[in-house]
Amino acid sequence: MDIIKQLENELVEVKNFPNFKSGDTVIVSYKIKEGNKERIQQFQGVVLQRRGSGVTETFTVRKMSGNIGVERIFPIASPFVDQIVVTKKGAVRRARIFYFRELTGKAARIKEKRSFATIKK
Repeated sequence: MDIIKQLENELVEVKNFPNFKSGDTVIVSYKIKEGNKERIQQFQGVVLQRRGSGVTETFTVRKMSGNIGVERIFPIASPFVDQIVVTKKGAVRRARIFYFRELTGKAARIKEKRSFATIKK
């Protein structure tokens, strides 16, 4: 088993993305190829879960498009994931927030975790 993990780490390049967890609001910049053109599309939503480890790690992002919820699963080690930006840190108690799918309106808000910078006097 160690040989397989060692080969995966040598062959697949994992980028350094910011730390994020479920409940955080992120913007994922994803490369899309259309014919011979390449463009970057941004997908902004709430992280529902992170699953796996190392090269096989994935995360699920959910956004509302109109009145329809859209979820997308992104592999961390994908060469098509260009950039991940964390816009809000969410205060949730669970690692997988699938209950978020059934919530609508004001109930579908996630409380923001505020970080206070230390002020030197």
